[in-house]
Amino acid sequence: MTPLAVALGDPAGIGPEIVAKAWEARDQAELRPFFAVGDPRSIGRIWNGPVERIDDPIEAERVFARALPVIPVHDAGEIEPGNPDLAGARCSLDSLELAAGLARAGGAGAVVTAPVSKAQLYAIGFAHPGQTEFIAERCGVAGDNTVMMLAGPSLRVVPVTTHVPISAVPDMLSIELLLAKARTTARGLTRSFGIQRPRLAFAGLNPHAGEQGALGREEVDIIEPAVCILRDEGIDATGPFASDTLFDARARANYDAAICMYHDQALIPLKTLHFDEGVNMTLGLPIVRTAPDHGTAFAIAGRSVANPGAMIAAIRMAADAARHRAFAEA
Repeated sequence: MTPLAVALGDPAGIGPEIVAKAWEARDQAELRPFFAVGDPRSIGRIWNGPVERIDDPIEAERVFARALPVIPVHDAGEIEPGNPDLAGARCSLDSLELAAGLARAGGAGAVVTAPVSKAQLYAIGFAHPGQTEFIAERCGVAGDNTVMMLAGPSLRVVPVTTHVPISAVPDMLSIELLLAKARTTARGLTRSFGIQRPRLAFAGLNPHAGEQGALGREEVDIIEPAVCILRDEGIDATGPFASDTLFDARARANYDAAICMYHDQALIPLKTLHFDEGVNMTLGLPIVRTAPDHGTAFAIAGRSVANPGAMIAAIRMAADAARHRAFAEA
């Protein structure tokens, strides 16, 4: 099977460390062969394990058993863990673009992205909200047609709105937006997870899901109509449910993904349950893209204390999704 491409992220962050630790755990975690994309020096700064430079993804499988394969992207400047700079940001962007391009061209089975510093990327002229939107553009997909799904062993969540002030959320919600996100989520769960009839549970925006309009009208005017339309289309959609009961273990058994109205409504339960193994997966792309659900953690970079659990989970989920897609398309 085609190896996976793992972009190392910001060379001053924990990306190189958790990718190296994932390679160390390859046998125990039963990881499919992957290769890193980035400046090999960023790995050498924090890890003394075997690294082997390769020129072509096809070499990764041959190398993987004895060393971490790396397709080099140079010019990261002076790498100092915990101290990001503009040269490192340029390297992380070049690494991301190369990894995504390899996946798009079929040279990699999927792309996994380690964390980047948005502040540093913005300082070099990066014009996208994040890596998700950048990859979507490179794949020729409008950002509005993609979905950010966060996933752990017992929960998948989709925030309908993401990095916006909570005060802006009510005005952003619409029936059309909920329909677009839900349809993409349902297709993604089928295509990348093999779930033939995905069950989507919608969270309410207001306390107690609005109490039939007494505590807010969004549930009555927006969420309920969207759920009805989806059900008429044959999608197993339910809700809106009060978000303070939606994430209990008994409730989670009744759906495959929870559609949440805003960022923290989705991420608080996901990170509470699966802080060290949460995965960010982009649905709606022609390629598989995953990422660990955490940031660069500059404060601990270079100290060899970063937990690789989320990176391992992201690599494993990318491989599983690529396998499901290949089976569906065969």
